[in-house]
Amino acid sequence: MEKRAETTYPIHEVLERRWSPRAFADRPVEAEKLRSLFEAARWTASSMNEQPWYFILACKTEPQDFEKAAACLMPMNRAWAQNAPVLIFTAARKAFSKNGQPNRVAIYDLGQAAANLVMQATSLGLSVHQMAGVEVEKVRETYGVPAEYEPMTAMAVGYPGDPETLPEELRRREVAPRTRLPFEQFVFSHKWGKPASLLAGKD
Repeated sequence: MEKRAETTYPIHEVLERRWSPRAFADRPVEAEKLRSLFEAARWTASSMNEQPWYFILACKTEPQDFEKAAACLMPMNRAWAQNAPVLIFTAARKAFSKNGQPNRVAIYDLGQAAANLVMQATSLGLSVHQMAGVEVEKVRETYGVPAEYEPMTAMAVGYPGDPETLPEELRRREVAPRTRLPFEQFVFSHKWGKPASLLAGKD
C-alpha cells in the first residue's frame, strides 16, 4: 500500500512516498539493507561533528532479543509494532565528548540521523513507523544505557503489509488521507506569527 503526499509544490519522490504505516509484511529485512540504513544515518551532519546518535537494533531473526525489545514499547504500540521484523531504539549523547559541556542540539542531530535513516529505508522499498511511545527507563535498564545518554524513540521497520491485518480502529487510521499544516501556520518572516509572503505565493 502507498500513501503519497499530495504536495502543493514539487518535492523529491522519496519524500513524497515516505509515510508511517502500522501494517508490516511477514518478511525479514535483508542484512545489507539494514546496513544501508545505518550508513545513511552515519553520514548525517552534526554540530562540531559530534555524531551524538546511537541506535539499538533488534530483529525477529533473533526471537529472544526481539521480545526483549518489544517489551520496552508502550502497550498501544507493542500491539502492532511486534509484527514488524525489525525494531530500533534511538538515543542521544547529551554532552560534547570533547569538553563534557551540554550539547544543546544533540537531540536535533539525532533527529536528522533518524530522518536520513528513514529516507534511505523508503528508497529501498521499506517502511518505517517512528514511535514516542517507549518505556524510556525500561530501555535504559534493559540495555544498560549509561546516564550520559538519553533514550528517545523507537522505530518499527519492514516491508509494507496489508491494512486488513490491523484492528478496526488502526485500520481506519491506516487508510485515512494524510494531512499537513499550510505554510502560513509555521513559516514566518519579520516577526513571529507573520506568514512569509514568499511561501504564500506573493511577490
